[in-house]
Amino acid sequence: MKKRKNVLLALGWYDHRLIQGIGAYATEHNWHLSSASITQEFVIPYNWRGDGILAWLAGEDELATFVLSHRAPVVDFSLRRKHPRPRVVLDHEMTGRLAAHHFLDRGFRNFLYYSFADNWTYQARGDSFVAELERVGYGCKWLKGHDLKATHRDRSFWSARQKWLEREILAAPKPVAIFTANGSHALEVLEVCESCGTRIPDDVAIIGWEDDLLVGQANLRSITTIDPNYEELGYRGAALLDSLMAGGKPPSKPIQINSARIITRHSTEVTSVPHMGIQKALQFITEHLSEPFGVDDVAEAAGMSRRGLHQAFLDQMGRTPGGHIRAARIDLARKLLADTDTKVEVVAKRSGYLSLNTFFVAFKKACGKTPAEFRREAHRGRWGGVHE
Repeated sequence: MKKRKNVLLALGWYDHRLIQGIGAYATEHNWHLSSASITQEFVIPYNWRGDGILAWLAGEDELATFVLSHRAPVVDFSLRRKHPRPRVVLDHEMTGRLAAHHFLDRGFRNFLYYSFADNWTYQARGDSFVAELERVGYGCKWLKGHDLKATHRDRSFWSARQKWLEREILAAPKPVAIFTANGSHALEVLEVCESCGTRIPDDVAIIGWEDDLLVGQANLRSITTIDPNYEELGYRGAALLDSLMAGGKPPSKPIQINSARIITRHSTEVTSVPHMGIQKALQFITEHLSEPFGVDDVAEAAGMSRRGLHQAFLDQMGRTPGGHIRAARIDLARKLLADTDTKVEVVAKRSGYLSLNTFFVAFKKACGKTPAEFRREAHRGRWGGVHE
């Protein structure tokens, strides 16, 4: 019988989505997973002997030293340390661009980015968000809570930060779109807005980056979030390790995993466009997305000429009416593929495509993968089996 591979999870922290992605690959390939350090307990399995290691080396020095001194192939899920071992990491720059365009598509022109920790992932997302907005001609103020003079040991720190954040939000021109560095930041913005009577999403729209660890708080479910795609991160990391254990050549650069999608909730369910014709056009597109309509139909619904609609869309939305229709159809298809088991043929029809082939071509061009590949990635977490 073929020897069963023994793989160590040396993470030093726990996220069930990452483990589900790893577990899905392990189940498919009959791996044994040794997980002495899978939880947040600081455990180093010095006596472990096996075939490969999946590690997160941004944490404790002792764990990183143990992993990097091992002769077995290693895949690192972080970028913190300088070492030659292969890496599979989240694409935080893509995340910032995704948030920017979610707001831009809804007509926002005033922007804030909020973070309260000096973290390289927060920095990467913020840099990308600001840069993408500047690329299309808009500014963004970065609210850095960690630059406040008060410290975490100061008893007044929390209330001082809350008051500072309230002042910044009230002073921002409305409506304003706020992207936050993570889910807890988004919850803080929501609470501040509620305490000072600021309307969400009419005055303030909010996007957070992942919220899985806070789902027990029901009010967080109203905040639009970006799914970081941890399941795919784990699956692709395991696949790379499998290749290395078989003698494969390591990649020359880190493999970057795109965020899965934006999960739209109440905090961004608004269109901030003053142009009445564009408002009517957007409403028509939303209500008829499953139907095969074109730009002329949208122009008629908006009471505008085709040329006038084209120019108004460029001025107000930053893209053409046709571009907006295509993006809306793909967004709906992504949601149906990720959240349901609806057949691809039905997804194509419900997204307004006349033929399955047209849908495949459009989806592959927009997403860089086929509908089936996208669905497999979105459903990575559905795996069975036991690991210890």
